[in-house]
Amino acid sequence: MSRELTQEQQAFVEAVADFCRKEVGSATEFPHDPGLYGKMAQLGWLGITMPQEYGGSGQGMAELVLFLEQTGYWQAPISGFATSVIAAAAYEKFGSDAQKQRVLTDFVNGKVLSISMSEPGAGSDVGALTCRAEKRDGGWVINGQKTWCSNAHIAEHILLVARTSTDGGKHEGLTMFDVPANTAGLQIRGIETMGGKEVNDLYFTDCRLGEDAVVGVEGRAWPQLMAGLNIERMILAGNMLGVGRRAFDDTLSYVKQREQFGRPIGKFQALRHRIADHATELECTNLLVHDVAHRMDANPGELFPREASMAKLKATEFAKAMALDGMQMLGGYGYATEYGMERLVRSTVVSTIYGGTSEIQRDIIGKTLGL
Repeated sequence: MSRELTQEQQAFVEAVADFCRKEVGSATEFPHDPGLYGKMAQLGWLGITMPQEYGGSGQGMAELVLFLEQTGYWQAPISGFATSVIAAAAYEKFGSDAQKQRVLTDFVNGKVLSISMSEPGAGSDVGALTCRAEKRDGGWVINGQKTWCSNAHIAEHILLVARTSTDGGKHEGLTMFDVPANTAGLQIRGIETMGGKEVNDLYFTDCRLGEDAVVGVEGRAWPQLMAGLNIERMILAGNMLGVGRRAFDDTLSYVKQREQFGRPIGKFQALRHRIADHATELECTNLLVHDVAHRMDANPGELFPREASMAKLKATEFAKAMALDGMQMLGGYGYATEYGMERLVRSTVVSTIYGGTSEIQRDIIGKTLGL
């Protein structure tokens, strides 16, 4: 770790690791296991950063990253957690008292949340979205399509970003809405990917919401999103730090045991040097991610756009490179589902795309440097 853990943090890490060692092996092969997720909710782990008044423990980004790193390392099937904590942070910061009481309480008790921004014509360019919300009969009517919405099929609430006005620039006139997943007029259709069915298309056809469905201020979704994207990037960085470390440990264990030409393959200089490079990159990633988390906790009023983008970029690119090279070093076994490296490859390759591509992160970093 970049800093010495407190006794409470060390005990927390050990508890999560011990739970995962005992429970994850018997979990299903699906990305999200509701039973396992429910057990974590009972232990109070899902609401790490949520206020105590909603059932959370009110801790910071440092503790959240520790949890994400451990669950990522042990491959806990709780894919719904990342989108839930991202959405929950927005509800906590901008939601009404009633929304927070309802949604945040659901979250800490084991319900999944999702967030929907992307559209077929608006991915990295979120400001180009066209899904429309119109005021009608004392409420709102939503029409349009969203895509790549992670975990909408298992969610209780979807935090939707839709266009409520075409006046002004493309980043103006966007509004956040709380959409119960069972709302009439909303169709959720899974998208087949190499990782299974974790993402979805959403089709809104005269989907009616109450006047109180707006999260935050009408027309102010863009600055609200900007305030939360750095939290999202740190969540993804913490998770991929754990996954990357798992890929490293599994690869190191294999090259120490696998023998060819009369000795362990890790003894050959070609592999020994590759392992040395990955070990160095892992240490750098570890130091960066945990240091940014501590800095965010120490300065809660700052956004840290450069540092959060650096953490997300570094952690996802390291994890992807490590898993791909791990597959190469495991040879045919790296491609076999029995050994698990192919699963790490699938989860790390997409990590450089979601939550803002690596190219977008580099662009943000460059802009913060005045370029």
